[in-house]
Amino acid sequence: MISVQYILRNMAARWVSTLMTVLAIGLVVWASVLTFGLIDGLDYTLRVTGDPLDLIVLRMGTTEETASTLTPQAANDLMNLSGIGRDSQDQPLAAAEHVTILTKPRRANGGTTNLIVRGIEPMSRNLRPDFRIVQGRDITPGVNEAITSESMARRFENLALGEKLEINKVPFQIVGYFVAGGSSAESEVWVDRRDLTSARRTPEAISIVNLRAVDEAAFGQLREQIEKDERFRLNAMLEKDYFEKQMNASALLRIVGTIIAGFLTVGAMFAAANTMYAAVAQRAREIGTLRAIGFPSSRILTSFLGESLLLCLLGGIVGCLATLPFHGLSTGTLNFSTFSEMTFAFRFGWPVLLQGILLSLIMGALGGLFPAVRAVRMRIVDALRQV
Repeated sequence: MISVQYILRNMAARWVSTLMTVLAIGLVVWASVLTFGLIDGLDYTLRVTGDPLDLIVLRMGTTEETASTLTPQAANDLMNLSGIGRDSQDQPLAAAEHVTILTKPRRANGGTTNLIVRGIEPMSRNLRPDFRIVQGRDITPGVNEAITSESMARRFENLALGEKLEINKVPFQIVGYFVAGGSSAESEVWVDRRDLTSARRTPEAISIVNLRAVDEAAFGQLREQIEKDERFRLNAMLEKDYFEKQMNASALLRIVGTIIAGFLTVGAMFAAANTMYAAVAQRAREIGTLRAIGFPSSRILTSFLGESLLLCLLGGIVGCLATLPFHGLSTGTLNFSTFSEMTFAFRFGWPVLLQGILLSLIMGALGGLFPAVRAVRMRIVDALRQV
């Protein structure tokens, strides 16, 4: 059996080509894992937004908050249904909200894009995961104030603390930054609902009612009543289903990322193959000697294939480690469901990093297979004649 020490000594003897191959593989894995982390971050943002007991109630035939309208009477009746959960002050966990889209400029001359502004009620905060103010303060109703996330403030003009966002020519001062468990709420600007509808000159406008059932049994009864009761006849969507649809709409990013990773992998396999072909050519007499003293072809093939796998594994580890400084870094993309900006953070958990390691091993196996086969097919006499 050809030992691991033999493989390591050969790699050390050709340290320049070894180092270049490791760095090339590492660069490919780094780019691929960045893509995987981007996709995982987007999926996480949409996944954590939906609570299994939450319902989003929209107008029948509507599947988007921005296209829905409810009457104030219907909203009031919905929020007083039995089966809705209660907070510590015995208030129903339900909120009527108004959602609108504005076209606003990005910072650094980044063009314009759609921005979601949500008119909220006090209970809206309890219906989002881990909501809290992290800088500044919360809004005071009636005085045209707004809060948003720090990542949105970095991406859009007029969203930093102390700046003013115009809504229908009415200035709303940014007074605080909030977080909401990494959910899609962090891609929005929040203002008091009545302040928003006043600025939009639609004082009774309500887009949705967001409510949380007390338990699973009540959840099913609430949904059936909202959809079938003649008083309502509304569309009661499971919140998780609503954001699952948006996750499906982001599938284009996932497909493009996978294609890019595929092309990079093919290129890296050629790099690994070139390195191993060069190693076979340089070590022809050594291969002939090993064959002459009795080492079987299978052991030699295993040696060269193992060397290729080890090279690519080292490159994979380097590439994965190089992505870690980007963990938690905020970025954004177009939400293809609402055509608005969605912010999220890169995530490099173990599943993503293991994908990178697996990718490097695939490169090593496929890139090293043919050079290894060429090595064992060399005739002993021809190999020993090589200079």
